[in-house]
Amino acid sequence: MFTGIVEELGIVASFDRHEPDRQDSAARLVVRSPMAARLSQGGSIAVNGVCLTALNPDAESFSADLAPETLRASNLGDLRAGSKVNLELPVTPQTLLSGHIVQGHVDGTGELLSMEPLGNENWWLRVRIPEELDRYVVYKGSLAIDGISLTVAAIADRVASVTIIPHTYANTTLGTHQVGDRLNLECDVLAKYLEKLVRLQ
Repeated sequence: MFTGIVEELGIVASFDRHEPDRQDSAARLVVRSPMAARLSQGGSIAVNGVCLTALNPDAESFSADLAPETLRASNLGDLRAGSKVNLELPVTPQTLLSGHIVQGHVDGTGELLSMEPLGNENWWLRVRIPEELDRYVVYKGSLAIDGISLTVAAIADRVASVTIIPHTYANTTLGTHQVGDRLNLECDVLAKYLEKLVRLQ
């Protein structure tokens, strides 16, 4: 489990599809980051909000295998050598829950529509939500975007808007994205459980 508080930015050292000619093939990702020294073989790490299993960690980097489903449901398949990625280690019993409960199970991707300056280094981010996820996104609710715990400031016509404060802009990948890019979305798991419980009544 994670909290959506990005601890560090990593750099993609390599991204290799096992079958380069197939979009549905699995892949191997290698990320450079000092955080790798804190990982153990087989441990979990969130990369752009996707929970991955760390392989061959050393003082400088770690690897991870990406299943076809991971590539389909997230933006990890868009990564290239040199791409920056958001990294977070799992919570511990002593961790402050500064964000919200994030599982690292990305529900899908949304389209970045705009990132407009608000002044004083704050930004207004707008992302189009897939139709199947729209019912889980509510005003003032929590939404993980590329693994970042954010509060929905507005939602209308399947477009969610959030305010990006200077610290988040400077310490995550959000400032590296372009309009049209895919962003990983994980909705609040509590909303999904509540939906099922209500449906069973």
